[in-house]
Amino acid sequence: MTDAPTIHAEKAAIRSVKIALRRKLGEAEVRAAAKRAAEHALALLQTAGGVSGKIVSFYMPIQGELDPGPLAEELRAAGAVLALPRVKTGEEPMTFREWRTDDPLDKAYGGIREPDPAAPEVVPDVVIVPLAAFDRRGFRIGYGKGHFDRTLGPLEREQRPLTIGYAFALQEVEEVPRELHDVPLDAVVTESEIIRCNLTQTGV
Repeated sequence: MTDAPTIHAEKAAIRSVKIALRRKLGEAEVRAAAKRAAEHALALLQTAGGVSGKIVSFYMPIQGELDPGPLAEELRAAGAVLALPRVKTGEEPMTFREWRTDDPLDKAYGGIREPDPAAPEVVPDVVIVPLAAFDRRGFRIGYGKGHFDRTLGPLEREQRPLTIGYAFALQEVEEVPRELHDVPLDAVVTESEIIRCNLTQTGV
């Protein structure tokens, strides 16, 4: 079995390449991709019974990530309750806080904008997960801190929210180097397609 330092180095190399690639995309291409990805994500969520009344956590984009803003607008219009993750200190799991359009956001861990700590804590039904790279098994490369794996990993399968990776198609790799604690995504949505990694082709 490949040792952890080697896997970390492999992930870091892939991460660097994929972040650089997405940062080269033009503004019009980025906007169009965000719109198409939102359409795909909504179609996928409809197979899970729609989003009305459901709590959906998304993210504030950094480092050229695919912008989930158009998806958030559609989700809100469809009756979903939106949430954002808030990173705790140390090795603690993240929390998820409700976020409404006019709610202020703090600049927190890594400069990422997060909800106020006083915002209501919620348990999401769906988590839209950012990533640097992914494969079709549902494994992802994040930013090396393990926040999502640490939060979602301990949950039993029936308690875990639906997890959907959100990325540009160019972030796909043949195989993500895997560690034992890595938690696979249920699906990945790009501007090109819906990839059902751990879902059936006929529904969720």
